[in-house]
Amino acid sequence: MADSSAQVIVIGAGIGGLTTAALLAQAGYRVTVLEAQTYPGGCAGTFTHQGYRFDAGATVAGGFQARGPHQIVGERLDITWPVRRHEPAWVVHLPGRRIALTEDYADVLRHFPASDGFWKAQSRIADLGWSLSAQGLPWPPTGHQDILKLARVGLLNLPQDLLLLPMAFRSTNQWLQQHGLAQDVAFTRFIDAQLLISAQTTARHANALYSATALDLARQGVYHVRGGMGGLAETLVSHIKVLGGQILYRRRVTKIHVEGGRVTGLTVREGRRTRHDERLPVNFVVANLTPWSLDALLGESSPRRLRREASRRQAGWGAFALHVGLDAALIPANWPDHHQIITEMDGPLGEGRSIFISLSPAWDDTRAPAGRRAATITTHTAVQPWWDALERDLQAYQARKQEYTERMLSAIENALPGFRSSIRLLLPGSPVTYQFYTDRHRGMVGGLPQTSLLAARGPRTGIPNLRLVGDSIFPGQSTAGVTLGALRVAADVQRALPAGRGSRIFTLRARSESGI
Repeated sequence: MADSSAQVIVIGAGIGGLTTAALLAQAGYRVTVLEAQTYPGGCAGTFTHQGYRFDAGATVAGGFQARGPHQIVGERLDITWPVRRHEPAWVVHLPGRRIALTEDYADVLRHFPASDGFWKAQSRIADLGWSLSAQGLPWPPTGHQDILKLARVGLLNLPQDLLLLPMAFRSTNQWLQQHGLAQDVAFTRFIDAQLLISAQTTARHANALYSATALDLARQGVYHVRGGMGGLAETLVSHIKVLGGQILYRRRVTKIHVEGGRVTGLTVREGRRTRHDERLPVNFVVANLTPWSLDALLGESSPRRLRREASRRQAGWGAFALHVGLDAALIPANWPDHHQIITEMDGPLGEGRSIFISLSPAWDDTRAPAGRRAATITTHTAVQPWWDALERDLQAYQARKQEYTERMLSAIENALPGFRSSIRLLLPGSPVTYQFYTDRHRGMVGGLPQTSLLAARGPRTGIPNLRLVGDSIFPGQSTAGVTLGALRVAADVQRALPAGRGSRIFTLRARSESGI
C-alpha cells in the first residue's frame, strides 16, 4: 500500500493507545499498533484460562454517561460499546458497616447523614469537571495553543468555573474539614477507600478537584463489559481494522532510535524468546507506556527531563491479585457483583487491609464455564518488596504469595460468608506476575497518584515526534481517564503532523494473527 497519508506507530495496545490509534485512523492516518502480548487491553485486558475470562487488572468501567469520555469517543467513531450498567456500583464493607454506593447516595447518607452537604457540593464540582473535560481541557498546558484553549474554555464557562479555583490547590482532607467531616473516622475511612482505587492516594494527599470527579463514579455509573474489560479493547481493535489500521501482536519494541533530536526508527522483536529483531523506520510514535519504560527504550537518547523523572519519581502502587473461578450455585443471589472490603479503621490501607472484588455478572455467559463465575480480587501493594523477596529467595517469595492469599481469603470470608467454599480455581499473582504479562514497569498499576494539579504530567516527552499516552498522563487513572488523555494526544498529533505528510513512509505487512 502506498499513499500520501502520514504513518503513526503506537507502542502498546492499552485503551489509551487503541483510542488514539482509532481516532487517528479515522482522521486519515495510516496507523500500526505494536503489542508485545497476544491480546489487547493492557491493564484493562482480559485473558482466558481453563474456560474462564479473567480481567487482568481493571474490573469496573465508567465514563459512558452523556458527554463522558467513552460516550464522546463512541459518538466520534460510531461505536456501540458492549456495556451494561451495574447498580449498586459496589458495596463497601467497613468493620460493622455495609454501605452500598448507588447513584443517589441513599445508603451512604443513611450511614453518614451529616455528609449530605458534602455530596451535593462535590457533585456540582464534578459536573463542572466533566463538562470541562468534554471540551478538551488541555491540562497541564504544554504550549501557547494549550494556554489559549484553556483561556477560551475558561471564558466560556464563567462564572461557574470560579467554583473550581478553591478546589484546585487544596487537599481532599481540607475539603472534608470545610464540611465538618474530617474528624468522622468512619467517613474519612470510607472516602480514603474510594480515593485509593480512583486516585491512587488518600484524602490527606489527594487533590480536592481531582477527587470530586473521582468520587463521582457511582453517580455517573459503573458498567460491566460483556466478555470482560477486554471487550472495550476488542471493540477498538475491530474498528481500527475497519479503518485500515493494523494491530500486530507479539511485537515487542526493544529500542527507540533518535537522530537529530527526532525518533527515526524502532527495533522490534517478534515473540518473547526469539532473537529476530527488525529495524522499522517511523514518522511519528505514540507510546502507551510508563515514563520509566519510555526512558529505558530511549536509552542514552532519553531527554534530560525524562531521565530525571524516571530516576526521581516515586514508584506507584502495584496489586496482589487473585483470579478465582467460583461455583455459581453457591453464590447467594443477593450478592452485588462488586465489593470493597476494609478490614481496619486506622493505619495505612493496602497490603490486604483493603480488598476489591469483582464478580463476572450472572448474565454474561462468556466469562466462565456453565455453572461458574469468574472473579478478580485485588489489594494495593508496594511493588519493591516483591522483587526483593524474589531476588533473595524463591521459597520466601512463594511463601509471601501464600500469606497474602490466605489473608485476603480470610477477610473476604468474614465479609461474605460462603465465599471460600465456592472456589473451584485459584490463581494468585504478585506485581512480578503482572509485570511479566503486561510489561508494566515493576508491575505498577493504576497510574500516578493525583496529589497536585501542578505536578500533573502531560503527553509531551521532549522529542517532537514522540508522545506519551495512558494512565501516566493527566487525568490518568481508569479507562475513562486514559480515554480523555487519548482524545488530547490524538488532537496533538494532528497539529504536529498533518495527515497528508509522509509519502515515503514504510508499511508493515504482517501475517494474520488472532487477538485472544
